[in-house]
Amino acid sequence: MKEITDILKAYQKATKEKKKTALATVVKVEGSSYRRPGARMLITEDGQLTGAISGGCLEGDALRKALSAIVQQENKLITYDTTDEDDAKFGVQLGCNGIVHILFEPINEEDKLNPIAILTALQHKREDAILTTLFALNGKLQPGTSMLFKKGAILSKIPAEIEEDIIKDAKEVFAGKTAAFKVYNYGNQETDAFIELIHPPVSLIIAGAGNDAQPLAEMAYLLGWEVTIIDGRPTHATAQRFTNATKILVSKPENVMSQIDIDEQTAFVLMTHNYNYDIELLKHLLCTKASYIGTLGPKKKLLRMLDELNLATPENENRVHGPIGLDIGAETAEEIAISILAEIKSVFTGASAVFLRDKKTPIHVYGLNNS
Repeated sequence: MKEITDILKAYQKATKEKKKTALATVVKVEGSSYRRPGARMLITEDGQLTGAISGGCLEGDALRKALSAIVQQENKLITYDTTDEDDAKFGVQLGCNGIVHILFEPINEEDKLNPIAILTALQHKREDAILTTLFALNGKLQPGTSMLFKKGAILSKIPAEIEEDIIKDAKEVFAGKTAAFKVYNYGNQETDAFIELIHPPVSLIIAGAGNDAQPLAEMAYLLGWEVTIIDGRPTHATAQRFTNATKILVSKPENVMSQIDIDEQTAFVLMTHNYNYDIELLKHLLCTKASYIGTLGPKKKLLRMLDELNLATPENENRVHGPIGLDIGAETAEEIAISILAEIKSVFTGASAVFLRDKKTPIHVYGLNNS
């Protein structure tokens, strides 16, 4: 979601400067690739790039293709075959041993349902959404970014002949929580669809405004997460100390829950260094939808809190991550922040957090949470 947010900001800037733009989207990958389907990049006519569709090896050629799409005002699907030993002749030299299909869409401001307008609608509310991009691997018609589907709301420019089928498939993606690739017959050709599940950004709520919370909040911001700081001390919970926090609350623990929203994309970290504050919040957090709850400090502290709350069950002990973080030998506040963020990320994606060199399956398994 951060990449989309950055693209929207860059587009607004380009519009003010009266620059023409194009959106590049990785719509399909066969084999290995640095980026997976759903990776996006905004290209301006003067060569400014926001986002990424590769590790840097494709961007030069992508700029040329984007400029061509802008000049011709026509969507273009470009295929990069890095399995070809002679791919150096194209000046790409990816070395990824995969086939990458990238769709280039010039942005027409007069089109009320242009790709940027559809992406912008993603930000209106914190909820899951389905984004559908239509393209043709074996055809000339390249419809592009075509539908945003949310529960109770649809923003679509999909042709009526196939819209009902795509909505049905979008609902299945919602239910299955994974992306899908489908093929439909439209316009005398087979039309491919990348049906993508988009989650709102992770909401990281940090209870504690000490010095050790500052690098955690800043690093989470760099990841594109929404950061909320909560503390009972007005001298610590300030905008000066947490410049990039979305929300800062000075509150007693018993009043916190009425001032925040917790959904399935919420991670809550207890690091107030105040036992009574932490235990009061923990009592309420165990009844919420928060997908991650972590407590700073030793395991015996967590067990003591659960015992005092009469909530010492195997389920609760398993749900709360205490001590918080991954074992990376962290010592400083910055290193501890990396440890915490890595664990939260692994929980949300369902990843194993093992060394990648020891992983027996592909690194990228598309369809997992992409927060």
